[in-house]
Amino acid sequence: MEYIRVTKENLAQEHICCAISNNRDVQVASKKAWLAERFADGLVFLKSVERGKCFIEYLPAEMAWNPILAAGYTFIDCLWVSGSFKGHGYSNDLLSACIDDSKTKGKKGLCILSAAKKRPFLADPKYLKHKGFSVCDEADNGVQLWHLPFSDGAEPPKFKDCAKHPRVDEPGYLLYYTSQCPFNAKYVPLVTEAARARGIPFRAIHLESREAAQNAPTPVTSYALFFNGAYLTNEQMNEARFLKLAGR
Repeated sequence: MEYIRVTKENLAQEHICCAISNNRDVQVASKKAWLAERFADGLVFLKSVERGKCFIEYLPAEMAWNPILAAGYTFIDCLWVSGSFKGHGYSNDLLSACIDDSKTKGKKGLCILSAAKKRPFLADPKYLKHKGFSVCDEADNGVQLWHLPFSDGAEPPKFKDCAKHPRVDEPGYLLYYTSQCPFNAKYVPLVTEAARARGIPFRAIHLESREAAQNAPTPVTSYALFFNGAYLTNEQMNEARFLKLAGR
């Protein structure tokens, strides 16, 4: 397998794996705009040259859009290999490239979000354990922070207090999301309208800065849905799924 690093210079012509379409698609446009602003922060997007979901996205943990304390670490936003790409060792290739790059940059290690059992849009804990990662912190909602230190003396990362105890003081449905996930550009407006049309109390907060994301009341900021103050899920929803959840 050949891989290519997406940069500001080739972003316009390259597909971005998690949203494969043309640049006029709202999902593609949203993700590419978000990426374009993150490259200056040290974000790396390494992907298969073939079209499909086979990529890794990572950046210095200090620049991550998540409420973590992980100075000197690399934070992996997403490691996604699916479909026909699974079972060929491509995840190992991408992770190894991230490790080598991070060591070259003098990083203390890697960190990534997961859970005790596999959850949608979070890293597979079985794979992480197999590759030497271990849990270094856990939030009340079961979302875990895993790390792979490069030396025995490296201080482990941890969640900020706002992420450790995810809760909000607002009735109804409250959604926090970022443009890191391209699906949000399409589905958040549709869910918002579906809720409005049926009188379902729903509010979406678009986290548009790193500072806002790093102080959000949730360890997962790409998509975090609350109901009556309690955390529900990080799984992106279309109208049908949301209405089923809301009993409509």
